[in-house]
Amino acid sequence: MSTKPLPKSSCPDTLGASARLAWATIMGEPSDGIPSGPLVHVMEHRMIDRLAGVPPQAYAANPDQVYMEMERRIGVCMIDQYLALNPLTMGASGYGDDKPRGATTGLERIEADGMLIDSPEAVVAHLEHIVLPALQTRLRDIESDPETYICHRVRELAGKERARQDEFGPDILKVPFACAKFPTLKYGRYGYENYFMAYALYPEVMEKEFSLEGDLAVWNNRAVVRACAEHNLPPLIRLDHDMADSRGTLVDIKSLDKLWFPNFTRAIAPLVDSPVKLIWHCDGNLMQMVPRLLEAGLDGFQGFQYEDGMDYERICKMQTRDGRSLLIQAGVSVTRTLPLGTPDDVRKELRWLVENGPETGLFLGASSSIAPGVPWENLQAFVEGLQYYRQHGR
Repeated sequence: MSTKPLPKSSCPDTLGASARLAWATIMGEPSDGIPSGPLVHVMEHRMIDRLAGVPPQAYAANPDQVYMEMERRIGVCMIDQYLALNPLTMGASGYGDDKPRGATTGLERIEADGMLIDSPEAVVAHLEHIVLPALQTRLRDIESDPETYICHRVRELAGKERARQDEFGPDILKVPFACAKFPTLKYGRYGYENYFMAYALYPEVMEKEFSLEGDLAVWNNRAVVRACAEHNLPPLIRLDHDMADSRGTLVDIKSLDKLWFPNFTRAIAPLVDSPVKLIWHCDGNLMQMVPRLLEAGLDGFQGFQYEDGMDYERICKMQTRDGRSLLIQAGVSVTRTLPLGTPDDVRKELRWLVENGPETGLFLGASSSIAPGVPWENLQAFVEGLQYYRQHGR
């Protein structure tokens, strides 16, 4: 088993104190404060305006500027996924009935490339006739001239990240997001019912797609490693893919061991063997996957739906496969504590997250985006708590 090289701190001198705190925490360095971020995303318009200290309706009129002003006033130290425009897609009570339906949100007729997806066999037909040939063609193109592909991806990623960092300014660290690739479950394209029936009935087709996706991901992830090294990007990437609900994994864990994990592990190997740290976004009850993800080479976790059985205290005591403490992005629950609790409940949960989190490598925020409906008093307690721990640490 290879030992993951420890990243060397090369925090740019142009960054401010809060961004430097985030960088040091990524590196696992001891610090006096606990940084805030990356998930401190408020979605209710009037709350954004209030936290940003601007007049009502200002966010709707100037979303980018007002949203970032809110993040700065809160004292967010780090952001990976840029969500400034997402609140424009919802109203004061969240998503309404006028939001377009998708394959997993009630779309009555699911089509892919003109093919009707109305059975597991239709899923397989689309995979075999459209998806797999396209993946094979893409792979041949890359392998015919890999250096051109990698150079293009390096320029693309570095340019995007640098532009966003300039937009954020020196006080908020921009961390790469959605650039690492790996095989995924395709329920979002085909719908839950027909995709998961196809997964169960035709595992050989699923494994073939995972394998080709893994082959492509290896090339992409080599480019990501190079971009981080050559352009001194923060060495942290969050992997996002929902693979569980409140009961457990969406498919049997033994099938993932056979079909998915080998291809996933191979796909992320270039990143695992580099100084880049990888963390996994936890949605639902992922406890069965946690040790497997660590064995694959991940460095930590973000999210945690405690009410679904995610054992935060137990996870924070775990280590990477190289025996190091985990990097944890802990969050106050956005489904329980923030919308339904009291300010005291918010303060108590923040204290619990800190007391049971790792000694180094801990970030504080929310467990996911903060949907409309959270009482102002709870948001106040949340922001005040983040500011307290950022200034005073434990």
